[in-house]
Amino acid sequence: MKYVLCALLAVAALLAPLYYYPTFLMTILCFAIYAGAFNLLFGYTGLLSFGHAAYFGFAAYICGYAAKSLGLTPELAIIGGGLSSALLGLIVGYLAVRQQGIIFAMVTFALAEVVYFICLRAPFTGGEDGMQSIPRGHLFGLIDLSNSMTMYYFVLAIFLLCFWMLYRIVHSPFGQVLRAIRENETRAISMGYKTDQYKLAAFVLSATLAGIAGSTKTLVFQLATLTDVHWHKSGEVILMTLLGGLGTLAGPVVGSGLVVSLSEGLAELGEWVPFILGVSFVVCVLAFRRGIVGELLAYLERRRQRTLPAGTARTDAPAQGTSELATAGKEH
Repeated sequence: MKYVLCALLAVAALLAPLYYYPTFLMTILCFAIYAGAFNLLFGYTGLLSFGHAAYFGFAAYICGYAAKSLGLTPELAIIGGGLSSALLGLIVGYLAVRQQGIIFAMVTFALAEVVYFICLRAPFTGGEDGMQSIPRGHLFGLIDLSNSMTMYYFVLAIFLLCFWMLYRIVHSPFGQVLRAIRENETRAISMGYKTDQYKLAAFVLSATLAGIAGSTKTLVFQLATLTDVHWHKSGEVILMTLLGGLGTLAGPVVGSGLVVSLSEGLAELGEWVPFILGVSFVVCVLAFRRGIVGELLAYLERRRQRTLPAGTARTDAPAQGTSELATAGKEH
């Protein structure tokens, strides 16, 4: 059943640009990567960052500069943007991961504002005018990406690669330790895990994927502006992740699709768009406390439990953090 569903989704993704605007679909894919990166940090590690726009926007400028001023091919420009965000994430993460709770969130927010000021003042960014007319270039020097259909399949390939990376990270022993840290960091420390190192690694991976999303978005729209690095972008990714389902792989994809669709569909309403998004968020939080995908998975699990024969339900399951650490320790 799982493979049939994956096949159907693959066919739908390939045929989608025949029925919807490729630019609209590419926007959803870029933000799905961005939300997935944030979900890795918050949903699986339990670290709430208020400054993820710094990695998204900073990579956008680096990618734009590499493609426009240095003449690099699109794949190299995106890699450059991702690496720049990885370095930035390493610096910010080193300063922030030793903090806990709201202090961690405020540190990430403060450092993101520093990045915003740098992007505002740096000569190569264009300041308030932004960086415009960024060429999409030729993939590997051969495939012209100026055509929207060709660009869509390139973005789709990047999305699938990033989604596969997130899947592998989450289902690896490393990912099990991250979930255990989220559940009970003290217990993880008592079992010998250096949690600060794991949290820093998760922070850098999340920043790198966010940078890839920002770089890809820059090539799609051929511009990079201060909007990409503004704190509003950090709020948007939190909204997308919570709406879709925190701690689920599909949740950020659903959440990004919902938010982008609402933003595009209600664009003509102008200043009412944030209000409507806010109301939608409140309704979803009240009605779907686990997010859309989280509630769906919980419903399917309840149905599965009801179909089990009487007396087969497991009642002596260990705490989640303990079981994950034990499993990770065996595979470590």
